[in-house]
Amino acid sequence: MSVNQQAHTGPPYGQPQPGYHGYQQPAYGGQPLPGVPQSQYGVYNGPMPGYQQPGPPQGYFPSLGFPAKGSPVSLNSDTSTLAPNFIGSLRAPPTSGAPPPASGASLTSGHVAYSPFGHGDVQNGIPASAAPMQRTPASQPFLPGSAPAPVSQTSTLQQYGPPPASVQQLSNHMAGMTIGSPAASAPPPAGLGYGPSTSVPPVSGSFSATGSGLYTPYTASQGPPPTSVSQGLPLAQPPFPGQPVSTQRPPTQVPGFAPPPSSTGVGPSSYPPTTGAPRPPTMPGPPLPGQTVAGPPMPQPNHVSSPPPPSTMSGPHPGPPMSGLHGPPPPTHPPQPGYQMQQNGSFGQVRGPQPNYGGAYPGTPNYGSPPGPPPPPKRLDPDSIPSPIQVIEDDRSNRGSEPFVTGVRGQVPPLVTTNFLVKDQGNASPRYIRCTSYNIPCTSDMAKQSQVPLAAVIKPLATLPPEETLPYLVDHGESGPVRCNRCKAYMCPFMQFIEGGRRFQCCFCSCVTEVPPHYFQHLDHTGKRVDFYDRPELSLGSYEFLATVDYCKNNKFPSPPAFIFMIDVSYNAVKSGLVRLICEELKSLLNYLPREGNMEESAIRVGFVTYNKVLHFYNVKSSLAQPQMMVVSDVADMFVPLLDGFLVNVNESRTVIASLLDQIPEMFADTRETETVFAPVIQAGLEALKAAECAGKLFIFHTSLPIAEAPGKLKNRDDKKLINTDKEKTLFQPQTSFYNNLAKDCVAQGCCVDLFLFPNQYLDVATLGVVTYQTGGSIYKYAYFQLETDQDRFLNDLRRDVQKEVGFDAVMRVRTSTGIRATDFFGAFYMSNTTDVEMAGLDCDKTITVEFKHDDKLSEDSGALLQCALLYTSCAGQRRLRIHNLSLNCCTQLADLYRNCETDTLINYLAKYAYRGVLSSPVKTVRDALINQCAQILACYRKNCASPSSAGQLILPECMKLLPVYLNCVLKSDVLQPAPEVTTDDRAYIRQLVTSMDVAETNVFFYPRLLPLTKADVDSDSLPPAIRNSEERLSKGDIYLLENGLNIFVWVGVNVQQGLIQNLFGVSSFGQISSALSTLPVLENPFSKKVRSIINMLQMQRSRYMKLIIVKQEDKLEMLFKHFLVEDKSLSGGASYVDFLCHMHKEIRQLLS
Repeated sequence: MSVNQQAHTGPPYGQPQPGYHGYQQPAYGGQPLPGVPQSQYGVYNGPMPGYQQPGPPQGYFPSLGFPAKGSPVSLNSDTSTLAPNFIGSLRAPPTSGAPPPASGASLTSGHVAYSPFGHGDVQNGIPASAAPMQRTPASQPFLPGSAPAPVSQTSTLQQYGPPPASVQQLSNHMAGMTIGSPAASAPPPAGLGYGPSTSVPPVSGSFSATGSGLYTPYTASQGPPPTSVSQGLPLAQPPFPGQPVSTQRPPTQVPGFAPPPSSTGVGPSSYPPTTGAPRPPTMPGPPLPGQTVAGPPMPQPNHVSSPPPPSTMSGPHPGPPMSGLHGPPPPTHPPQPGYQMQQNGSFGQVRGPQPNYGGAYPGTPNYGSPPGPPPPPKRLDPDSIPSPIQVIEDDRSNRGSEPFVTGVRGQVPPLVTTNFLVKDQGNASPRYIRCTSYNIPCTSDMAKQSQVPLAAVIKPLATLPPEETLPYLVDHGESGPVRCNRCKAYMCPFMQFIEGGRRFQCCFCSCVTEVPPHYFQHLDHTGKRVDFYDRPELSLGSYEFLATVDYCKNNKFPSPPAFIFMIDVSYNAVKSGLVRLICEELKSLLNYLPREGNMEESAIRVGFVTYNKVLHFYNVKSSLAQPQMMVVSDVADMFVPLLDGFLVNVNESRTVIASLLDQIPEMFADTRETETVFAPVIQAGLEALKAAECAGKLFIFHTSLPIAEAPGKLKNRDDKKLINTDKEKTLFQPQTSFYNNLAKDCVAQGCCVDLFLFPNQYLDVATLGVVTYQTGGSIYKYAYFQLETDQDRFLNDLRRDVQKEVGFDAVMRVRTSTGIRATDFFGAFYMSNTTDVEMAGLDCDKTITVEFKHDDKLSEDSGALLQCALLYTSCAGQRRLRIHNLSLNCCTQLADLYRNCETDTLINYLAKYAYRGVLSSPVKTVRDALINQCAQILACYRKNCASPSSAGQLILPECMKLLPVYLNCVLKSDVLQPAPEVTTDDRAYIRQLVTSMDVAETNVFFYPRLLPLTKADVDSDSLPPAIRNSEERLSKGDIYLLENGLNIFVWVGVNVQQGLIQNLFGVSSFGQISSALSTLPVLENPFSKKVRSIINMLQMQRSRYMKLIIVKQEDKLEMLFKHFLVEDKSLSGGASYVDFLCHMHKEIRQLLS
């Protein structure tokens, strides 16, 4: 993604860093940043003013407020990369059984020819050229020279006219639409969209194309060339790669326009180099309308619990129904240059007509071409709208090779999907903090005008890759860390030393503080301390201080934390084999408790409780021969019946613990007790930690709704009838305030609760999860737990949960420089005041999202600063402070704000904001507010930053061109728009999960990763190139993997070669593949090894172990898989990407008018 950012002059703090003398800040292709690189995305031309739909079209869902298949909007980027197997630019599907219409129609040289190559792999980053790049005009339109003068169209409601008589005519018509800014004086000839005449490098076969273009100087205050999408106008290119065809032709003189000037200036061609794989072929759609899809209940993914009822499909179906053609149509005429027959090579069926689309555009005068058959209805080409895959690939190729050095203020980091190395030189790594914008408005009025939320997603204990250095631990002795006298900010690289180093001025509040004598150091000639590089707190963005006793509870140092394992031994837990599994696993897992880097053994003590309607405590003191059990049946007044021998050191009590874990499954093997309690279990753990005067974590393994008589007893209140009513919000709220009060007590003690749930029916996650959520714990849910299919996932989750880094009894505060302040917080924590975020436990996977608001003006010179300080107890009982600092730029021009935004972080914030909103507002209100806010963000850009152009264009900022596709994914998620089979518990579970996710996790959760496994190179370590999340990208002859952070689906097409099936599944035919597999068989062949290594690699990247689900094409599980193809229309009524883009365009136009 092009992050258009001015290069800063001068090194970070007045002198170069050691080891980086003269180190050049890398630009995207490795070249220096003179001004800013040019972007490659074209202009988005949305619905034409003259072609609004008369009344709601078919397929209109009133509840959604926008058409299911929207009015025709034209989109195109001026940077098509050539994919040799492209289907044809217009995508007008052939009528059933017939060859493509007018495939041989001659295209006269004055008109735009159709390209055989796709817009699929649109490059919207920076071409890797060695020459320094020129900036291009903001939102420069794409104007073909062959176009007749644009027809001015009034925005009246107008019926569609008769369809054009031929492809030739359609091409003329499209060329005549208003595609760009009316201000331009002369269009360049068909050829390159903008930039001077250059020869295009040979791409995908050798051919050359030249053309002259308009080049306008571009000032820094203008926005980057936005993504603006206009009606499909690809360049004329040879029909097949490898056939050189010169596309030079004299510019056609258009009436009313001056001839184009001869080109001036030099810049790279606006044609990107081809990268990536060719676009995957299409595959036939789901069953035709009227076909029944029925069958037994399906196995569920991680968060989908109840088996959905057999459903009968009817009416318009998401995804294209197929017309009756099998295989490519026979060629009737040799294809003309530039228009390839509409077929898919050897890859299965031709696309059929789309349901619910309006007719083709009204025709333009027929310029002498013979009238042909009318083309079928045309749909917006998905290849011409911004592609997440392309943006991710471009960022990887542009920013993955050079380290990200944090010495410069306000730098936008590479995307979360890019692998990059971070070098800390004064600002915290993006692994710790990511912001929605790195250049924030100077005034609150400007912030309100743009509607871009100013937020930071902070992951204070994030895990770093092995090649990066962990934060240094600084010990200032008994005096503790040096801080500002007034605002209490900690010493950091932005503090200014004055008066020869005797005092320092705070960068947050400007207060001047005396430097303590032990900390004094002289300054050099630049005003920097001479020990600048020896002190992490003066030269790095992230570091730790050892806390003194003043930072501890009751002014005494803490004891090491404890882990208490609390196992439900009711009938369900015992019968499913869960109790035996947990006990077996704990025997070995206790050897891997977290410990400080250099310690021989872990300092953490452990205890054990089992429970059903009553609680059983175990004395596992090392001096005992056998463990002793004590039963507490008075659950209304919970107490711990023993102090000595309950929490023990694992090594000392190893034999007693092993004996206990052997006995528990036997003791309860014949239990008939089905009822459980829940709140008393947490109370017992809390009391045990209080008695031991330490913080700690409870690991609770629980199976059913706690209906036994006890505090915190719950009733089944699940009611699907509340969905889409004003009372729907109650499903997300706890049914009693008892658990909120219990959570408050747990946080005060530093008692964190991790919850492993194994429900066979409604469990009320919204209520049971309250304590976990507010103490900073994690919830894991295994619906319909079965030993053979779910044990791997559960054991992997448990191992990681027990072993991961955790800070106990944590308090976090975020300080900001004058002008902004932290006003709102999202995540798993408790707040007793407006500034301190309190967490009984904070692990390395959890994030806290902070929103900032203006309380004064900011200045462009001084920028804005954030300091996140986390006080916590380490797993060895050491009290520490972890500090992260970040400096941001401030701007007075909106264009600078839009040029430095990060869409992935913005979506992370918006999802969390919406997911909190459902607690207090109807879901429809929340959805509408999201759409409205994003429309305002984009409308403000259009109005204030984009150069003037017709209202029919949708112009998106370069950094936000994926905002519509990602926002649509959030709107279609199970919390905001559940499919019928999604349970209330699933929705509550997902809501809590997303609230503490980091940016990488929300990115793949909302827009899953889809990989064609059959395209994987078995000899390399790399992943196959990802493809877009749409059914039309799938081919019957291939195998695909889809992952979203919770599940991995392996989709097998019906026409996959037998050899591949044999190699991957060890069976001889498609029909023999079992959908019940939870792991792939270990087979000794290169393809099996490659696929298993890809799956292992993905599992390592995620914080939870993903459930593997095998999906055979046309099988009943396929409906579940299609739910994750987020660019398509969803069964629960969610819009397709194309339709949502049309809807967003309509909303933006309403705001502008």
